[in-house]
Amino acid sequence: MTGVDLRAVRAALHGVLDPELRRPIDELGMLADVTADAGLVTVRVLLTIAGCPLRSTIDADVRAALAGVPGVDAVAVELDVMSPQQRQELRERLRPERGIPFSRPDSLTKVFAVASGKGGVGKSSVTVNLACELASRGLRIGIVDADVHGFSVPALIGATGTPTRVDEMILPPVAHGVKVISIGMFVAGNQPVAWRGPMLHRALEQFLADVYFGDLDVLFLDLPPGTGDVAISVSQLLPSAQLLVVTTPQAAAADVAERAGTVSAQTGQTVAGVIENMSGLTLPDGTVMEVFGTGGGQRVADRLSASLGVPVELLGTVPLDVALREGGDAGTPIVLSSPSSPAAVALKAVADRLATQPRGLAGRSLGVTPVG
Repeated sequence: MTGVDLRAVRAALHGVLDPELRRPIDELGMLADVTADAGLVTVRVLLTIAGCPLRSTIDADVRAALAGVPGVDAVAVELDVMSPQQRQELRERLRPERGIPFSRPDSLTKVFAVASGKGGVGKSSVTVNLACELASRGLRIGIVDADVHGFSVPALIGATGTPTRVDEMILPPVAHGVKVISIGMFVAGNQPVAWRGPMLHRALEQFLADVYFGDLDVLFLDLPPGTGDVAISVSQLLPSAQLLVVTTPQAAAADVAERAGTVSAQTGQTVAGVIENMSGLTLPDGTVMEVFGTGGGQRVADRLSASLGVPVELLGTVPLDVALREGGDAGTPIVLSSPSSPAAVALKAVADRLATQPRGLAGRSLGVTPVG
């Protein structure tokens, strides 16, 4: 008798998640062996690659999981590496079919492509905050930074890790519970990416097909401004994606934002709604300074409703807030760093509306068979 119940040990280890795949290590074939000698439990874990950047996290999580198991006095964690055959089995377990999972008829992931007519309206900040807010509610969220030339999502969300490559499969870093992929994670320093249309399409396709996000509730794509190559590629690769149009109250910005939404009439996509950012700045005396004017978001929603022939709602107006900028600079979005601030409250309200939007079931397999 060892004094340690190995069934209790394995049950505790089932709660240890791979930090990148976000699934239990025993389900992934990473838990190679568990032995006990008196009060010493030895756990052998197989890493996906030799240079796994989160090996220390796995080590710490295994020790923490076993700390409360009766009879366990000490824990030894042995980290080994999967063989090529084991990695192949892992890939087949995670991704039995090739292609883009979010474009399949049976996918239940809601996909929001966040668009703007022009740059500088805070589109990426809105994307990151909505993603983090939904993740904080327990939803499974991913972001594809599709703004290849102007990538900013990794800095805004504090995604400092690098993607792990398991042969042809890429595991995205996780920040604040959100899985994130960006071309910025593959370039050195602040080097520019000078690519033309076909390369942009291929990069987006690889992010969607080769990056393992797992089963997501919501996937956000942070699009570049305008209606160019990437917007067209998204409509081809993810035809069910809904557009979220971000604008400022300024009339000139609203005019350009309207074009970003009306492109959906050509691509066959739908517009999930309009978000007005930088709507006003509250001064110390309580008065509001309308730095960029008023009403731009509602004008865009009204014009899109008229041109598309379907109701397009203004989902929310986000005020100018110094804390919003500070959160982005620090890599901790405002919905997490200052949840009671005016901008965070407005963003949370938008997240409420996105979370309750139903998934479209048209053309999807429901997995049921008629009887009789």
